[in-house]
Order: sequence, then structure tokens, then C-alpha cells
Amino acid sequence: MIRNHLPTLITFLPLAGAVLVLMVPSGKIRWIRGVSQIATLPSLVLSVWLFAAFDRTAAGIDGSGLQFVEKAAWIPAFNVQYFMGVDGLSILMVVLTSLLSVLCIPASRSIQKGAKGYFALFLLLETGMLGVFFALDFFLFYVFWEVMLLPMYFLIGIWGGPRKEYAAIKFFLYTLLGSVLMLVAMLAFYFNTQPHTFDMTQIIAQRAAFDGPFWKFIFVLLFIGFAIKIPLFPFHTWLPDAHVEAPTAVSVILAGVLLKMGTYGLYRINFTMLPEESFWFSKEIYVLPALAVINIIYGAFCAMAQKDFKKLVAYSSISHMGIATLGMASFTAHGLNGGLLQMFNHGAVTAMLFLLVGVIYDRAHHRDLDGFGGLAVRMPLYAAISGLAFFGALGLPGLSSFVSEVLCFLGAFGPYRWLTVVSVLGIVITAAYVLWTLQRVFLGPLNPKFAGLPDVDRLEILTLAPLAVLVLFLGVYPAPALDVMARTVESLLQIMGAGS
Repeated sequence: MIRNHLPTLITFLPLAGAVLVLMVPSGKIRWIRGVSQIATLPSLVLSVWLFAAFDRTAAGIDGSGLQFVEKAAWIPAFNVQYFMGVDGLSILMVVLTSLLSVLCIPASRSIQKGAKGYFALFLLLETGMLGVFFALDFFLFYVFWEVMLLPMYFLIGIWGGPRKEYAAIKFFLYTLLGSVLMLVAMLAFYFNTQPHTFDMTQIIAQRAAFDGPFWKFIFVLLFIGFAIKIPLFPFHTWLPDAHVEAPTAVSVILAGVLLKMGTYGLYRINFTMLPEESFWFSKEIYVLPALAVINIIYGAFCAMAQKDFKKLVAYSSISHMGIATLGMASFTAHGLNGGLLQMFNHGAVTAMLFLLVGVIYDRAHHRDLDGFGGLAVRMPLYAAISGLAFFGALGLPGLSSFVSEVLCFLGAFGPYRWLTVVSVLGIVITAAYVLWTLQRVFLGPLNPKFAGLPDVDRLEILTLAPLAVLVLFLGVYPAPALDVMARTVESLLQIMGAGS
């Protein structure tokens, strides 16, 4: 019984938890936090079950290999369905979203004012994120996509830093623009299918009818909507502001999950429904790979220029999402697998980094990189975990990001040789700012102001340890992650090959 409804349970149990949180008296902050923590755990357990039971031999994309499918009429008058399921494109992101949501509750322990509202909104946000990865009806996908917008707006705008209102409004406007463009594209698909449908598998089956200048225009609308989320240059300017002002846990979710929804949208919608336009956009006019390379180099240089610890990690995310996008744009097995794996690996690594920034900010009450120094003497465990996270971001061999980045570059080298050569320079720049950051924060004489700083405590270790294990395990043995996506990528390549 439970197995037949795993997508629904995983998605909506956090929402049920949000309702319970609202019933707890406002003054009982420990109860609120405890109920919130308990509400996130079932989704994680069920996600792990989903991953373990996932059939690695099924393909997916066109509907033949979708797993754990739930389908029912929702709005019959317009042929809107409650259509949920999972395949190789989404399975890893479901697991990562559930894991990060569990870890973000203890990372939110500094939230005291308005705790009930904060945790209820956070659980609503988790439902929206999980729904996006499960939804296989375009209308349902759009509903979940919009569900994420308001909780994130309020989480930044109410519990953020000094410029929280500005950052929240900027995030809202950019994301709303992308949503409006996506809505236009969704309606275009609906009215050009026979019978009219939002079913993604049916739209994919009729993809041959989507040809001509109009559909190139629709592709661009969808691309802009997803590029804002990734974020790709020049749609990236909302991200550093949102990260700097957001609470630590919200930054973790923003970088670990929400950015990945942009690349996921390209995989799930652009590449499958408009394969010819995808080929045109990438391999004929070279826009997608060129923007990916700009992201890699520009993001890395901007990260190097930062003095704010959190803003440095934010710009590094722009750079590393460029690597995932470059792999995707190659339309090769290596590149598409690498892009999907990079989404997961970057989510884990950047979540660690933002959690670590939160740890030091809670103690020192500032994020100025030049204001630290010598912390390795006072906080050796924190320094060790930070080193692991930063070298994971760098893509050091033996750590998870190395595997996914190599796959992305391998895939891109054939079709975009010179662009790939230029993009690899981003790795050199990344090494420069990573080593410089470690030097400024942890090496040299200890700043006397921080002589009494405590090292990471048990709760902080509990939030960081699962991510550290993932980074190490997938760096040595990435097969479990690659196996779940391999057949789906093969199916995607067949669709895209027909489109080229």
C-alpha cells in the first residue's frame, strides 16, 4: 500500500507537518523545532526506500520506464491529471532534497522570533520542491513550481539579513518573470497537442509536431525561465543578494536544491519536448555552451574578488552550475550523465559550505574573510571539515565533484573543443580562490579576538557528517549514483538524436 503511493507520501508528509507546527503554541520553540524535525524524517526514509527499490534497467523519459507512478483525473474538464512518478532524471534530486531538509532543521536553531511561521513555511517549501521533481503533468509541475516561490520570499524577507526586503523582492521578481514565461510555453504545448493535454509523456510523444520558428520562440521562453533559476549569466544577479541575506538553512536549500531545478527543467522539458530546438540552440548557434563557459569563468573570478565568506560561496555556485550546464549542452552520454551527477554533487558540497559559513558566523558574528586568521589552531575539527568541503568544491580527485566535472568536460570536449579548453581555466581560478580562502581563514597567527571560539559541537557535526560521507563515498565509488540515471540518459539521447 505504501509502496504504491510513495511519491505522494514523500511530497505531502512535510505539508502535514507544517499543519501540525501551526497547532503548537508560539512560545514552545523546542516543540516547534521538534515537530518540524520529525516531519522531515519520514520523507527521507521513504526517499531512501524509493532509491533502493528503483529499477536501474528501466529507461523512463517517454513514459515506458517511469516508476512508482500515480495517476488520477484532477481537473477532467481541461484534461489535467494528478500524475506523479520518478525516473533517472529525478531520483537523485528527490533523495538530496529530503536529506537537506532534515539537516536544515537543526541548522535553524538560531531562529527564535516567529519560529512557528519559519518552520511551517520551510516545510511548505519542502513539499513544493519535492513536488517539482515528482510531477509528470505540466500543470501540476507548474503548481509545485509556484508553491516554492512564496515560502522562499517570506523566509528571506522576514528572517534574512539587513537588506532582506531588497533581496526577497529581487528574488521574487526574477522568479516570477521565469514563471510567466513558462506559463506561456505550457499553454502553447496544451493547445498544440491532440487531444489537448498537460501530460508530459503525451507531449513528448507528439514532439514531431513542434517544429518551426514559433517553437524556437517557445524554447527560448522556457530557457529563460529555467536559466533564471540555474542561474545563468546574465540572469544571475539575484543570487548573491539572496544568499547573503538569507538565513543559513535557507541558503543551503537555495544552493543545494532550487538552483538545480533550472537544469532539471532543461532536462525534463526543453530537451525532451523540443529536441530539435535544443540542438539548434546548443550546436548550431552555440548559445547554451557559450553561456555555460561564461558562468564558469565569470563566477570563479567573482568568487575570487569577494571578502564576504557567504558571497564567495554564492558566486562559486554560479561557476559550478556552469559546469553542469556545459555537460548538458554536449548532448553526449558522458556530458548528460555528468550534468545530472554534478547537480547532486554540487548540492551536497555547497550545502556543506553554507552550513560551515553559518557555524563561523554564529560564533564570530561577521563573515569578513580578512577578519579571521589562524582558526585552524583554535578550531581544528572545523578547519578539517572546511578543508574537505572546499577541496570537494575544487573537484579534487577522490572527492565526488571530480567525477561529475570530468564527465562534463569529457562530454563537452568533442562538440565544443575550444570552449571546453577555455572553461577548464575555471578550475585553475577555483583552486586559487579556494586556497586563498583557506589561507586567510585558517592559517597564520590566530586573531586574538577569536582566541575563545569553541570548535564545532555535536549537533553541527551531525548536520555536516552525512554530507561529508556522501562527498567521500561518491568520490571513490560513484556507480550507485550513475547506475540510476544511465538508462534514462540513453532514452533521452535517443529522443535528442532524432531531434538533431
